[in-house]
Amino acid sequence: MGSPWFRADARADLTASLVVFLVALPLCVGVAVASGVPAELGLVTGIVGGLLTGLLPGSSLQVSGPAAGLTVLVYEAVREYGLGALGVLVLIAGLLQMTMGALGIGRWFRAISVAVVHGMLAGIGLVLIAGQLYALADAKAPAGGLEKIGSLPGLVVDTAGSSAALTAVAVGAGTIAVLVLWPRWPRGARALPAPLAAVALATVVVAVLGLPVARVEVQGLLASVQPPGAADFALLADVGVLGTVLAFTLIASAESLFSAAAVDRLHDGPRTEYNKELIAQGAGNAVCGVLGALPMTAVIVRSSANVRAGARTKMSRVLHGAWLLIFAVLFPAALGVIPLAALAGVLVHAGWKLIPLRELGPLWRQHRGEAVVLMVTAVAIVATNMFEGVIIGLLMAVAKAAWETSHVHVRVENAPVSGGGAASAGTAASGEPAAAGPAADGTAAAGTVRVRVLGSANFLRLPKLLDELEKLTHSLPRERGVELDLSGLRHADHACRVALETWAERHAPAASGPAATLKALPSEA
Repeated sequence: MGSPWFRADARADLTASLVVFLVALPLCVGVAVASGVPAELGLVTGIVGGLLTGLLPGSSLQVSGPAAGLTVLVYEAVREYGLGALGVLVLIAGLLQMTMGALGIGRWFRAISVAVVHGMLAGIGLVLIAGQLYALADAKAPAGGLEKIGSLPGLVVDTAGSSAALTAVAVGAGTIAVLVLWPRWPRGARALPAPLAAVALATVVVAVLGLPVARVEVQGLLASVQPPGAADFALLADVGVLGTVLAFTLIASAESLFSAAAVDRLHDGPRTEYNKELIAQGAGNAVCGVLGALPMTAVIVRSSANVRAGARTKMSRVLHGAWLLIFAVLFPAALGVIPLAALAGVLVHAGWKLIPLRELGPLWRQHRGEAVVLMVTAVAIVATNMFEGVIIGLLMAVAKAAWETSHVHVRVENAPVSGGGAASAGTAASGEPAAAGPAADGTAAAGTVRVRVLGSANFLRLPKLLDELEKLTHSLPRERGVELDLSGLRHADHACRVALETWAERHAPAASGPAATLKALPSEA
């Protein structure tokens, strides 16, 4: 009892753990319900995130649990493969995370384009909001993102004609209003976190007035935990299942490590060790998979609440897991009085916060290409699914980077003027001034035009490069030859190498007409 933690940090960590518990409780239940699984499984993931992942090294203050960012993907997976397959998906994703962390891949997640991550979260937020609008009215949501959005007019019509649906919408809208207004009341915000206050108020109103709205179905903690069986593992032979596993792994890892970077900016304590954090997240997901629970990530809402509440060590997040366990064991029936519309309101609010509206305007003005990547990723997720949308976003980011880092300039020395005469060195086919005088490595032979290609060439710039070379060839008198000097190229990918070699061979020295020779093509790495 005399250790430094008990002397200096126990009170701060205990207080912070209670705050995080109160924030996590409605979110764990809400994410589970929105994912189409028993509410208790959200608590199981939160418990594992606290008691196991919270104890492991990596990040000292960020908190793990079920996240709104994976809700859409989990819902689609459960709908397509069944609840029994969820444990297999989460288990294999956790093992992959642990392997990547052991191989030192964790730090490479910092190289993922921020625009792709924001686009991913925006797409998740849009699909999440669209789906939870149906839950607000106690209605069943369609399967795909486009179907959810396309069916919204019909939902409005059906809701307007049903008093029960209007009652549920009023409960959900009231919950959202409390979530927005509660933080503006400092005294109340210090006493209770906004999500818990909103759900508690909605629950009390529904109970007192006896409103006819749907409530959370309670199965019991032990009844909800269903470890995967041998038949569930057989699904791994399905390519679609493997794609879902990769999506779980990529999204959970990226969200956790980006959350770690954000949390590190909120405190002055030890910095995150990314590979160890990835191993910790993987260990938590592996255990969640064995228990058949939801996947976990580090969650910025709970993590920031932990830091703001004054947490000093990892014991605050461990204790928050203990409080969740005590609640799940002693008070499981309490979940059965919570209105589904209230949880839907919490998730609509959470989905809205996933959309980076404030950042989009400045990003469009300062980095338009990044804004395009963000929007394309979000739209692709809504139009297709999570995995394909993220892949499309990553490909867009790679293409954008390749385009921006490729700068090729064609400079011509001793170029012919109109009418067949020779111009002085310095005329550039690209319209830029060339270096005056011959190259340092020698002077082109008499009657030969030296063409220097400078910069870095990849396949994205190849059409423009070949157009300039062909235009130059057509402008030369038949008696002039061409020396293609590539010593100024810093890099040429395989496509450019082949194209330039083909161009030089096609214009090789002949009995008449311009001749082309190739000089100093950079070697491939």
